[in-house]
Amino acid sequence: MAPQSLRAITLHETASLSFLKSEKDQAIRDLCDDAVFRPANTASPGPYDLSLSIQDGRLVLEMAEQDGTPLPALVLSVRPYTRLIRDYFMLIESYEKIRVTGTACQLEPIDMARRGLHNEGADLLIERLEGKIALDHPTARRLFTLICALHGQHFPVF
Repeated sequence: MAPQSLRAITLHETASLSFLKSEKDQAIRDLCDDAVFRPANTASPGPYDLSLSIQDGRLVLEMAEQDGTPLPALVLSVRPYTRLIRDYFMLIESYEKIRVTGTACQLEPIDMARRGLHNEGADLLIERLEGKIALDHPTARRLFTLICALHGQHFPVF
């Protein structure tokens, strides 16, 4: 395991949408295998444990060093992500409908749009965590997937 990475990730969610389960599980595996994640103000080289939850409309990131020593939690407003998350779920709904009745050519533009939303979400996450946690773009994209999974219960789809 690389230093300054993630060892374990926990999502505190009250509901899990089945169509997001594979994406969520893959994002967690990828983050544990290959994340660039460096909390500020710690000398620990990692790996770190990360817990994500939504509390009172805020994203809460709780972190701990490898020996279990907790690091200060970060709390971020989810408001800047609302449009991105809503659009993400609309794309998921479109993708699922077309997957059943459409063709691969019809799925490609939806997939490209979804990648674009992931990029925008990742950029926003990197910007909002500047000076608090250093991330690379692939790590931020995967964390954005987890943020969407946490919000799945709030966005009716299908």
